[in-house]
Order: sequence, then C-alpha cells, then structure tokens
Amino acid sequence: MHFAFGRARGTLIFMIALGTTGFVACGSRTALPFDDTALLASDASEDVRRLPDGGIEDSLPPIDAMRRDAHRMDCLDARDTQIYAVTSDTNELLAFYPPQGTFKRIGVVSCPASLGAQPFSMAVDRKGVAYVLFENQTGTGDPDGEIFRVSTTTAACVRTAFRPNDRGFQSFGMGFSTNMGGPAETLFIARNANSGTPTLGSIDTTTMRVTNINDFNPPIASAELTGTGDGRLFAFYARQTGAPDSFVGEIDKTTANVIAEDRIAMPQGNGWAFAFWGGDFYLFTGAGGSSTITKFDPITKATTEVGSYPALIVGAGVSTCAPQ
Repeated sequence: MHFAFGRARGTLIFMIALGTTGFVACGSRTALPFDDTALLASDASEDVRRLPDGGIEDSLPPIDAMRRDAHRMDCLDARDTQIYAVTSDTNELLAFYPPQGTFKRIGVVSCPASLGAQPFSMAVDRKGVAYVLFENQTGTGDPDGEIFRVSTTTAACVRTAFRPNDRGFQSFGMGFSTNMGGPAETLFIARNANSGTPTLGSIDTTTMRVTNINDFNPPIASAELTGTGDGRLFAFYARQTGAPDSFVGEIDKTTANVIAEDRIAMPQGNGWAFAFWGGDFYLFTGAGGSSTITKFDPITKATTEVGSYPALIVGAGVSTCAPQ
C-alpha cells in the first residue's frame, strides 16, 4: 500500500538476477494518522493485548507453519507461479520468481483511474488476474478507492464495479485465501485506520460488493494481507505508527481475531507489501523512492534481506496455487 505517487516508465521488459544486490518490488504506504491508544495502553507493555471481555492477554502464540492439504486439481505447475508486484511512483507491474531470484518487468499499469490516483494495494487470484486498488492522494478528483482488474501477462486493465468507500472501505490491504482448501477462494480486505477503525472485510469478485466481517481483535494497524492454498489468511502489520518492529500474524477469517503472530525486528517504513510463496513470507518495505525485500521463515523465525528495488512498491499478490 502507499500514499506516494509518480509517473510511469516505458514498456521495456527485462530480467534482473536477485541476489544480495538484486531487485524486487512490492507494496507500500505512508504512516497513518490515527489514535495509537486503541493499540497500546499507556501503562502496558508492548505485548499487552485487549480481549473482548476487557481482560488482558500478555502474548499470542507463534505462527504455526505446519503444511496442510490443499486442492490442486485446477492448478498449473505450482513451480511456475510468481509473486506479482506494483509500484506507486512508476506504476510498474513486476513479476518475481523466488526459486531463481529473478525479477521481470511486465509493463506499465495505465488504468483509467481518477486524476491523481495511483496504485495502493494489490491481490492476485487463482487464475493469475490481479486486482489493483488505486487511491487518490491529491485531495482533488473523484473519491478514493477504485479497483481495476489487471492482466499479469500484459498489464492491461479494466475497471470493476467496486463502489468507492463501500461499507466504509476506502483504503485497505488485500489478499486471496481459499475456502476450506480450495479451489473456491475469497478476496479479503483490511481497512486502514486512516479511513476508519481497522476492520477485516471481503469482496465478492462477481458483484464487487463489500461484506464487513469484524474489527480486528486485538487491534492491529496498517495491515497488508496474503493467503494460502490451504485456506489460511495472514497479515503484515504494526501495533502503532512508526514502531521499530512489525508483525506477521494469522487471522481468523470468520471473526477477525489475531490467533498467532511473530515479531519482525524491522519497521514497515512508509510503504509495504506482503506475499507468501513456498513456505516463506516475502516482506516489501520502503522509505522514499525504493523498497527492500526481506524473506521471513515462519519455522526458524529467521529474516533474510534478499534484495531491493529502486522504486516504491505498493502492492504484492500471489496465486493460492503457489507452493505451500
């Protein structure tokens, strides 16, 4: 997700080896103006969480990285899946292939969005179609929150029937997760605090109407989402604006409860995105006009910086057919 904007480049396609100095891209957003007291009590430790009955939970269990069964009959070879990403300042659509560490520029996302709007977040469905949220940060033009379907082959896009600010969802993170292991899947969205209370919702990709599920509990801020083929949903978030650490947590899709989480010793910065591939999470964080890519292993809890990209990445998505 992001709040930064810029002009797009040409359509030259290239491949970049991703090593310690390689490139990759993903989503971002700026710090959000909201009341941090909902996230942390002033007299509580950093790990204190509020429960629905008003009690306090000291900590949540770590993420369970156990692999579960998933429907694959409709999937192509999972090894061919990629993580797709979009930048905010150049509107580039990118493809990153984790096993080889290569990054390909697909093209420029030139959607007929309102004046001043640029990509803010992205999700990719099981068939490889990207859903890109554009947001207007100029204070002029049409309302924020336009969603376009974008081809991950050509970067061509078409407008959807999504209604800006439907049920109060204007600015949000996005991610697909299968229903009971697939092949059916749901597009989940996480409302940011700058457009209301941080809340989990979903979008029907046929009607493009929003369903409000519940407020996140315990509260989380600035969440980006990614899902898995075995039906889980994860969020990459902060506890409060500008915090030195961030978190990866598993979300209960029916209640919006955070049921497990791991602390990541790095800030989100002012732009971030999130994707799951091959058992690892890929975190895209940025400040200014560039992004850093970090791989998080949910088994060892180790983080490894795997590259950077010279533009601010604001959305990432991967098919639920990707390896688990």
